[in-house]
Formats: sequence, C-alpha cells, structure tokens
Amino acid sequence: MNERRLAAWVDAGLIDPAAAVRIRDWEAQHTRPLALWGVIGIGALAIALGLISVVAANWDAIPAMVRLGLHFALLLAAAGALWWNGAAADAARPWAQEALLFVFGALGLTFFGHLGQAYQTTSPFWKPLTAWLVLFGPLFLLRGQSWLTALAVAGMLVFAVWNFAFDHESLEGAVLVFALPTALPLALAPLGAVLRRRSSRISFWRRIEELGFAYAVGGASQLAILAGLERLSRGADADKLLITFGVWAAAAFAAAAVVWSVRRDASGHAAAVVLAAAGVVAVLAYPLSGERVIGALLFMALWAIVAWMALRGGWRGFFQLAVGVLALRLIVLSFELEDDLLTSGAGLIVAGLLILGIAWIAVRVAKRFAPPKEAQP
Repeated sequence: MNERRLAAWVDAGLIDPAAAVRIRDWEAQHTRPLALWGVIGIGALAIALGLISVVAANWDAIPAMVRLGLHFALLLAAAGALWWNGAAADAARPWAQEALLFVFGALGLTFFGHLGQAYQTTSPFWKPLTAWLVLFGPLFLLRGQSWLTALAVAGMLVFAVWNFAFDHESLEGAVLVFALPTALPLALAPLGAVLRRRSSRISFWRRIEELGFAYAVGGASQLAILAGLERLSRGADADKLLITFGVWAAAAFAAAAVVWSVRRDASGHAAAVVLAAAGVVAVLAYPLSGERVIGALLFMALWAIVAWMALRGGWRGFFQLAVGVLALRLIVLSFELEDDLLTSGAGLIVAGLLILGIAWIAVRVAKRFAPPKEAQP
C-alpha cells in the first residue's frame, strides 16, 4: 500500500484515520508476494527456454512423427484440462480458464504449421487460419470471457479474410471474392449486440461487438485516407474498388440496422449511427476521391461523428480518442497544405506552435466535455 497517498487522503479529508487503519490491515492480509512470484516466473521461463533450446538443437534428429505425436499429446492434454475444469474454472478461476483456453488455441494453430513443416508442404496463410476458426473458434465463442479470447477470434478472422482476398485478387471476374470476405468482420458488431443480451458472458460479447465497431471505424478511416491519395475512379482496379466499397457500405448499413433494433438505449443507438457513418464514408470515398483536402474532410467528418456519438452514448475513452485523432489529422493536414513551411526555420517554428495549440485545445475539449466513465459501445 502506498503510505504517502494514504496519508494524503487522510489530510484531504477523503477518509478518516480509522478508515486508513482498516485499509492497511486489509492490504496486509491480501498482499501478494510479487517478488517471490517474479523469481518463480524467471525460473520457469529459464526452464522453458532451456527445453526449447534442447529441442531446437536436436530438431532434425527427432523423427517427425515423434514431434507431431508430442505436439498432439499436448493438445489433447490442454483439451482434457479445459473439459475437466470447465464450469468450476469459469466461476472460481476465470483468468486461469482464459489462459488455458488461449494456450489450447495457440497449440492448435502451431500444430497446423508443424504439420506443414514435417511433411514439407506449403499453403496460403488463410487456409490454416480458416481451419483454426472452424475447429477452435466455436470453443472460444462458447467459453471465452475476456479481451484475450475475443481478440484471438476477431484477429484470426481479420487476418484470414484479408489474406484470402489478396490471394484471389488477381483472378479474373473475382471481384466479389475480394469484396465479400473483407466486409465479413463487420458482422462481429451485430453478433455481439445480439448475444450480449442473451448470454451470461455479457463482457465477452461486448468485446466482440467493440472489435466489430473498431473494424468499421478503422476501415472507413482507411477508405477516407485512400480517397485523399488518388483518384479511385481511374485505373485498372476502378471497377473492383467500386464494388468493394459498395459491398462494404451495405455491410456497414446492415450492421447498423441490427444494432439499432437490438440495443434500444443511448449507447446502442450511438453505436448504430457510427456504423452507418462508416457506411456513408464508403459510399462517398469513391466519387470524391482524388483531392487531398476532400479526403481529410471526409476523415475528420467521420471522427467528428464518433466524438458526437461518444458524448451521446457516454463513451469517455472513445470521446478522448476521437478528439486526439481529430487533432492529429489537423496537424497532418497543416503539413500537407504548407509543404514550403518546412523548408525554413520560421516554418518549423510556425508548425511547432500550431502543434502545441492544437494539442492544448484537444486536452481542454477532452477534459471539459468528456462524459463520465461509462458503458462502452
């Protein structure tokens, strides 16, 4: 316990001396021997690294079937531990359950790579990722509870669909093969919104919804940036981009409609508006592309809506993030419009003063208007 801070609380009248004594007693009874656990962790890490080194040094001397058999045995052991400790671990040791589930998924993913190495075969990256999603994804969705497992599922999905899209982008007439998969992660937002109301693992499904929400905002931001770099309606890929943007916008609008209908509160409606705004950006990015200022305005309009909806929905973290992103984009835009300023010392001074001014305004706005600590989208 930080005695200095505790004494400051007593002096400020936040707590009385008796409460300070009770806090000290509680902390003394619940303290954790961090130094001891640190030493144990270092020892365990040293043993693990030693085992890895021994195996790596003799990798070629170990028959492939033996290595695969040991790997598969570890996979079965992790699966057995998950089954044996299932419900009890969920209630009593949720983080132990999460760690075990994550290890199980990691063993499964590396097993696919081990198979390829043992039999000297290669395949596109999206194939083992898709196999992992089919075989391990349902277990993660059924048992996951935290950011760890939610991010594992969402990350695998995003990597798989984009690798698949780029692997097939050169095929003649395969425009939808590129467009549909890249829009698929948008489904995470409505999926999380629906299941967070029907499951006891509200936190997990909220994380899934937030990851879909982040994918929508991040994707729309990338489209706005791309629109400011070049004229998208020209070139050999113009038709593919048009269809991709259209499919992406339709998916965003569909996700917004589901979230709006399922979550009938201020936060849910705010999330739906942001998803719809991401779809509007996808619609406008194609015809308005080619102008640097237009792309910047489109980007800032999206994040202004994020900030506005964050106020309506009570998302303190998202509001502060939106203010910071807007300030950063203004700084970048000032450099883009005044390239000549950077060629002189006076220009650097002006640019530095501009950065400090925008940062000061961003901090003031965030402190004054940021909602209290909230419910997330």
